[in-house]
Amino acid sequence: MDPDLALQLATLIRRQRWAALATLGPDGPEASHVAYAIEGAFDGVLLHLSQLAAHTKQLLADPRASLAIGEPDDGRADPQTLARVTLSGMVEPLARETEDYLAAQARYLARLPESAQLFGFGDFRLFRLRPQRARLVGGFARARTFDAGALQAAGALRLP
Repeated sequence: MDPDLALQLATLIRRQRWAALATLGPDGPEASHVAYAIEGAFDGVLLHLSQLAAHTKQLLADPRASLAIGEPDDGRADPQTLARVTLSGMVEPLARETEDYLAAQARYLARLPESAQLFGFGDFRLFRLRPQRARLVGGFARARTFDAGALQAAGALRLP
């Protein structure tokens, strides 16, 4: 594994909180933006979603999903040199009032404390995306696909 790309991957995923979630709808792929929090060494990505949203209904019907995370646009001349990663895998809803749910909720709120009020709304559910692979484009001519093991190894790296 290229250590520079692995560190770039880990940094990009851990420093952002907003991503595009791609789901499969009845008419094909759809994307929407969601907040997220990371678990462990990229073992899971937590999503807190309203059951009223189309993407949540789609995930409940078909758990395959991707999460696209990008480096913020800084106004550079060529935005194609911005780093981006797509995490792909399966999404599972977490059962409320379990130890797993409460631990995931605490992790999510530690990362996104302003979302605390949403946990009081009955239509919101906590989901976990289990990434099976990641496709990193670290800038022009810097791309790599990480399988689940390589992704978790990158997730275990300490950020500078």
